[in-house]
Order: sequence, then C-alpha cells, then structure tokens
Amino acid sequence: MKSKFIASLLLGTALTLAGGSIASAGDKTVKIGALSDQSGLYADLGGPGSTLATQMAIEDSGLTAKGWKIDVISGDHQNKPDIGTSIARQWFDVDKVDIIVDVPNSGVALAVNNVVKEKNGVYINSGAATSDLTNAQCSPNTVHWTYDTYMLAHTTGQALVKAGGSTWFFLTADYAFGAALERDTTAVVTANGGKVIGGVKHPLNTSDFSSFLLQAQSSGAKVIGLANAGGDTTNTIKQAAEFGINKGGQKLAALLLFLTDVKSIGLDIAQGLNFTETFYWDMNDQTRAFSDRFAKRMKNGAPPTMVQAGVYAGVMHYFKALDALGENPHDGVKVVDKMKSIPTEDALFGKGEIQPNGRTIHTAYLFEVKKPSESKGPWDLYKLVGSVPGDQAFTPLDKSACALLKK
Repeated sequence: MKSKFIASLLLGTALTLAGGSIASAGDKTVKIGALSDQSGLYADLGGPGSTLATQMAIEDSGLTAKGWKIDVISGDHQNKPDIGTSIARQWFDVDKVDIIVDVPNSGVALAVNNVVKEKNGVYINSGAATSDLTNAQCSPNTVHWTYDTYMLAHTTGQALVKAGGSTWFFLTADYAFGAALERDTTAVVTANGGKVIGGVKHPLNTSDFSSFLLQAQSSGAKVIGLANAGGDTTNTIKQAAEFGINKGGQKLAALLLFLTDVKSIGLDIAQGLNFTETFYWDMNDQTRAFSDRFAKRMKNGAPPTMVQAGVYAGVMHYFKALDALGENPHDGVKVVDKMKSIPTEDALFGKGEIQPNGRTIHTAYLFEVKKPSESKGPWDLYKLVGSVPGDQAFTPLDKSACALLKK
C-alpha cells in the first residue's frame, strides 16, 4: 500500500509538472516598461509622448487580435541613474516587465543597460545618445534605435567642418552623453583637418549659460559645438542670441536638436541652424499619417519627436519578433537575436537592419531650420538639406568596440 501511495504521489507530481509545462507553453503575455524623463528637461522629447508611442504600437501590431495580452506601465527616472536602476529592478523583480523602452539620458541608459542584461530582459533604447551602448558597453539584450553620438558627429559635425568650420569650442553637458558627443565630434573635426581650441562643461539642467557662452565667444572659434540636449540646448541658443554670438560671426553647432527644441526656441532665433535627425513628421504620406494620429492624442497637439518615433518603430519590430517566435519566451537574448534576424521596415524609418552589436541602421537626414517666412504651420519647422545612408552614418562594424563581435 505504501509503495502504491508513493507511486501515486509521484504520478500526481509528474502530472502537475506536465500541466504547468502545458500552461506555460505558447505564453502570449507581454509587459512593457516605458522609462523616461516625465517632468524634466527631456520630458517633451520623450516622456508621456514615448508612453503614447508604445501604446500606439500595441494597437497597431495586431497581436491583441491574435490572443496576446499586452500591458504598458511608465516610470520617471528623473535623469538620475540610481532612480532609473531602482525602477528597472522593481519592474523586473516585482512587476514582471519583459522589456524596457525609451530611457533618455545616457548616464541613466548605461546604468539600466546593466540591469536589463542581469535580468535577461529586452532593452530598446531610443532616447539616449551615447554610442557606447553598442560599442564598449554593448549587451546581447540591447537594441539601440534612432540615433547616437557617432552618427551626430559624422553628419552634422562633418558637414560643418567641410563648410569652413575649422576651429571649434565645445559647450558640453557634464555627464555621459555630453562627454560621448564631444569625444565623437572631436574625432571627426580633427580627422577632417579642423582643430578644437577649447571647451567648457556645464551642469545638467542649468538655467544660466552666460559665463559658458562668454568663454566660447572669447575663444574666437568659428564653431561653438553644443554637446547638450533638450532644455539645455534651447536655453543655450536663446542666450547666445542675446549675446549676439551669431551676429559676431561665430556659428552655433546644435549637435543634437529635436522638433520640440526648435518649437521652444522659435524660428526667429533658430532659423538657419543645421542639425541631423533620423525622423521628421513631414517627410512623406506615411510619416504624416502617423504623426496626425499621434498629435491628436497629445495634450499639446505636438507631432512625434525622433525619440518618440523610435520608440514606436522599435516596439513594432519587437512585436514582429514575438509573432515570428509564436510566443513570448521571456528570454531577452533569444528575443533580441530574433529581432536581429529580421530586417527592419516600418512607415517611420523605412528599411534597415539591426547589426550584431545591437545598433539599428537607417538613413540619417540633414535639416535646416526654416525662416519664419518659409513656415506654413505651427510645426512646419524643417527643410531637408541632404541624407546619409545608414551604413555611412553609424559606426562601421570593423570600428566597433563591441565584445559581441569578437565571438
């Protein structure tokens, strides 16, 4: 009787385990964490708009009609790496998040990169610029969408040097992003025969740039490179106009400029600025259609920024990988590998690919801010100057320091 009881118990355990295995097979549940700056200097370029972009990707993917259950939650990292990592750990350990998206601020982005790798989640970064995400600090769990400092330097920076900007002075945000952008642009300037004659670092989210601009002005450099972003960039450009820097013959190089920045600055001051983006709402019928849908759901009626567009495109490609797998394996490396195996193609960025180091390759566009007389609407702010193919704009694989390429 005792042996029969044990056999029965073992059989019951086996059936329970088998039942659990059956229940977990074909898991079609997904939880997405949109981690951004929801209230600070990067809130307009990411923030609530990135959460909306994620929600629109869920709706447009068609997966819910196939039985998938997909949820999105949002968090505010406040541009602090410790807060960003704390939220990421909470999401993976308690809330069972599968994927983190957006994450502007390179310092936060690099810190979260380590957490995602440790937890074997998926990380699609659209908001941070540092090229280290797919170079020295690359991860098999990470895809870097939209743009990076190498691309910005090799498009905007190179164009300005070739146009006669032979001497540079950098005004740099004092954290990982600013350091990476200054580093990558300096390499381009010197490689093209230019010279960096000085620079100054400023705190993140400062309001007074007068002392920094005076140093840049007195340097006599032909180009003042702004290695900052968001509210820092808009404040720098506005205050530079007050100092008459452009009228004095020096040119501001807005190395990273967003649609919301130009709107904030105004065409009177921003007109003539050259910069690079990989998305603009008014490029074609497809970008206009998406942007119109997006703007109608934004409180301020703004079309998507490059970052928000990147969130949408990245999440859509993630869904393509899950659909191809037929389930969510809750294995970040496996999902990212599948994403890399599928060519990227969407209405916002066109055709491209995800390289083995996690870098998404797509066309980069050189823009110039319109004059007030050229603008035909509140968000008609750019005119296209030229384009650079993705394989020329981003870091060539033979120059990448990513350890994933050394297998």
